[in-house]
Amino acid sequence: MPIIAATCVPHPPLIVPAIGKGEEKKIQSTIDAYKIVASRIKDLNPDTIIITSPHSIMYADYFHISPSAKASGDLGNFRAPKVKFMIKYDTEFVSGLSTLCGKENIAAGQMGERDANLDHGTMIPLHFLKEAGIDFTTTQFVRIGLSGLPARDHYRFGQAIAKISDELNRKVVFLASGDLAHKLKSDGPYGFAPEAPIFDDQIMKFLSNGDFLSMLTMNHDLCEKASECGLRSFWIMSGALDRKKLNCEQLSYEGPFGVGYGITWFKVLEDDPRRNFLEQLDAVNQKKIELTRASEDPFVKLARMSVETFVKTHKPLEAVEKSMVTDEILNNRAGVFVSLKKDGRLRGCIGTFMATRNNLLEEIIFNAISACSRDPRFDPVTEDELGDLVYDVDVLTEPERIFSIDKLDPKKYGIIVGNSGRRGLLLPDLDGVDTVEQQIAIAKRKANISPKEPIELWRFEVVRHL
Repeated sequence: MPIIAATCVPHPPLIVPAIGKGEEKKIQSTIDAYKIVASRIKDLNPDTIIITSPHSIMYADYFHISPSAKASGDLGNFRAPKVKFMIKYDTEFVSGLSTLCGKENIAAGQMGERDANLDHGTMIPLHFLKEAGIDFTTTQFVRIGLSGLPARDHYRFGQAIAKISDELNRKVVFLASGDLAHKLKSDGPYGFAPEAPIFDDQIMKFLSNGDFLSMLTMNHDLCEKASECGLRSFWIMSGALDRKKLNCEQLSYEGPFGVGYGITWFKVLEDDPRRNFLEQLDAVNQKKIELTRASEDPFVKLARMSVETFVKTHKPLEAVEKSMVTDEILNNRAGVFVSLKKDGRLRGCIGTFMATRNNLLEEIIFNAISACSRDPRFDPVTEDELGDLVYDVDVLTEPERIFSIDKLDPKKYGIIVGNSGRRGLLLPDLDGVDTVEQQIAIAKRKANISPKEPIELWRFEVVRHL
């Protein structure tokens, strides 16, 4: 049986009266909507409730499915230890899902459990389900953590969930737990970011309209700066509702404490092959890559060809197209950093702050190969990733020794710090690095220089090729 309904809900602990102690009344719209959702789920009498939570176990490259037969937890971390829950897991569903993910090369399973206790992203929904009268001794659950993987992987994982639901003939409700932006108010716990209200407005619009493609392709920088919580939960849910016509309903949205709380309900109607969002997402991504390739300059094209050649042949690029051999590339020497990004996130970055080769042609080829194969923070790039990579090439001016931090500007200048042979470099104009003090602190950490140790300083500028 396919999944019969789904919902997106927040998980603020203070919504529980034992924790809020009256403050919960300030989000009464959220409480009222939560009660509607819980009542609808009770009326549907599901066999299994899937809960995806940002606060369950999370890995960068793996979806954790909670194992064991049952789990318990309480809200003691929020000064309410008497608020307790005990649930049974649908072990047959969990086993089937883990096996299917292995067959379909989806990085998910039951390994790596660090804490079996229920998290608050799971327990807050359980509070309302219990209050609605759902019997936890007969209803089974599946609890799933999120991952750092891109939208496509979350969607595919959701498809696997729907497939197992169908194979086991389970009547399933999918509950995607997740708050929205955390930076809605300057006096809120996380401060204010102008991207936060934009994110919330967009995500509620996309969910309310069932526009999952727009949700899957949201701007990475916008989401990160908004400090959102639930987007990946919603991505998995969208995959679980693949090719289904939906009745979408926004029940509430508010954010009086500086964090966005939105509740939406999705009733599954019938099959709809037009809602094949994985294929549509792939087409959008392919179009972006094609447009990027068509407009890339010789520096970026040279870096890309160097990576693609090395990954496919394990040999450096030798035959270089004439379009890449400009006078600047062939006749100039400089330090170069090559950065690789995938799905908006860094995938590798290696560079030299001074020229080490005969010209920029050789410098770019060497550093591009290093970025895809020798960055210790990442596994080497594989051939099936090549179509998803986006490249930056930064050409550095010769470092200039300076003797005062007044000569620095983190948006204009990169820096090199040094002490007793240790060197740390940081490029300019990086997201989240807004002050000279931040810039120096990060460069020191990279060089393994303690905060109190004295340093020598150099500055440089970059010409960034995208």
